[in-house]
Amino acid sequence: MAIVVHLDLMLARRKMRSRELAERIGITEANVSLLKSGKVRGVRFETLSRICEVLECQPGDLLAWVPGDEPGGED
Repeated sequence: MAIVVHLDLMLARRKMRSRELAERIGITEANVSLLKSGKVRGVRFETLSRICEVLECQPGDLLAWVPGDEPGGED
């Protein structure tokens, strides 16, 4: 996957658990877990904005693009 999610790192830096983040941004703890693992196909800007607000960070602190092979990414 070319996009890597660093939500787990930001939670650790803020000494916050997934449950607290889920409650504060209004999504389920299961969805936070999916975000942390990178097993989502997308994220709403509204959700990303709330995560950034609660964790006091920028989207770039949570997401990184890593060059590499992607499944089905033939040119």
